[in-house]
Amino acid sequence: MTPPPSAGGDEAANESPAAARRIALRLAYEGTRYSGWQIQPGRQTVQGALAAAIRDVSGEDLVPRGASRTDAGVHALDQVAAFTSASGHSAEVWVRALNAKLPPDIAVREGREVGSEFDPVSAAVRKRYRYRIHDAAWRPVLDRHLVWRWRGRLDEGRMRDAAAALVGEHDFTSFETTPSTRLSKVRTIHTLEVVRPPLASDAAGAEVWIEVEGNGFLYNMVRIIAGSLVMVGAGRRSPAWLGEALAARSRPAAGPTAPPQGLVLVTIDLGAAWPA
Repeated sequence: MTPPPSAGGDEAANESPAAARRIALRLAYEGTRYSGWQIQPGRQTVQGALAAAIRDVSGEDLVPRGASRTDAGVHALDQVAAFTSASGHSAEVWVRALNAKLPPDIAVREGREVGSEFDPVSAAVRKRYRYRIHDAAWRPVLDRHLVWRWRGRLDEGRMRDAAAALVGEHDFTSFETTPSTRLSKVRTIHTLEVVRPPLASDAAGAEVWIEVEGNGFLYNMVRIIAGSLVMVGAGRRSPAWLGEALAARSRPAAGPTAPPQGLVLVTIDLGAAWPA
């Protein structure tokens, strides 16, 4: 609603409503009860929950654009989303107001006003994912929704040796769920690490983490990489097999798709679009 003219003269009388603002957010969420990021009819999604919170705050029906379309059950520590609002609220107000409206498994970590041309998809320079596998003798309890439970000790050294074949620029056709609409299957993996982190307390040594960072990923690419590396770590495939699967450029050549709950989007590097 446009405020009435003030008694301050013609300048005040000619003021226009608050200009539209482009707001970018960095989000964290547990994806357990969501059918992924993207809005789907009749399903709970993270994008849908964020859109509902925006509507509660400003009354606007906006669909925020996300940098990564995480799958059902996948988590995020650093999803990036953006929307344009005519409300005039500052980024700081949006962060507080949205966190008051969002469900407890979604949180806005940070917000900024950005240029009108900002697009989180094209701004993303690198993305880093982590896949967690729990392979201890006991089952996970507190983190059961955040890990893939594997019954049997994995050899992370073999997995590390196999992972080296995927680093660099390659055609990753073997590591994408089919059918696919993506024309190019070429992606660059900058780092692919397999570690057994020294976690605190009784979880120490109970997990293997696969950390992968790249310029972009195909559909289910990280989960197929994780499933393939587990086959190597379990002794069902040799470390050399992963390079052979990559060269085959055929989905059946690689291993299974790991379940979604072990995957988390850790960081998105926006480069110059989000200066420190």
